[in-house]
Amino acid sequence: MKGIDRICFLTDARAGGSPGAVVRALLESGIRWVQYREKDKTKRDMYEEALHLRELTRRFGACFIVNDYADLALAVDADGVHLGQDDLPLAEARKIMGHRIIGISAHSLREAEEAERGGADYIGFGSIFPTTTKEVGAPRGVEVLKEIKAAVRIPVIAIGGIKADNAASVFAAGCDGVAVSSGLFCGDVRENAKRFLEIAHKGRVKREE
Repeated sequence: MKGIDRICFLTDARAGGSPGAVVRALLESGIRWVQYREKDKTKRDMYEEALHLRELTRRFGACFIVNDYADLALAVDADGVHLGQDDLPLAEARKIMGHRIIGISAHSLREAEEAERGGADYIGFGSIFPTTTKEVGAPRGVEVLKEIKAAVRIPVIAIGGIKADNAASVFAAGCDGVAVSSGLFCGDVRENAKRFLEIAHKGRVKREE
């Protein structure tokens, strides 16, 4: 399995248009994990978009994950799929995905432990802070994140309301990476990427001291 990157970009339809231009700029700026998240387009349109992003990420040696749809992930040769609690059961997804990465969203310690026992490769835990994205749930805070990290051995990616001004506290809680959407695509994409990568690097250095 490819290693968890410290900064994981989640595409968002709110950015407008095709995510290709934003993703390209982020890849050129050093982001190496892209997660395709789309619910409102047709499966055909999602396939075309995801295929383009797969080609871009492969060019930069970046990991590409598809949200929710194992069949789409397999069709575009993605590195893996990320599943929510109401998506295809992990055991069934593993039959489709084989050795590829499977991440699971968890909103509690119980869900995180169940995901690990079920064979998930990583957990997306949140929401850490308030967010307008409904599927990540109510804010749980960094203290619960610390509990999750202490309880499971697989990597934990923190998600939900993470911005440049609060990311350091999330890394300090011990997460393996942070999932970011609007914090990267709003404003100057390249400057945002640079700032987040610097925060991630400082967080790694502090943990190693």
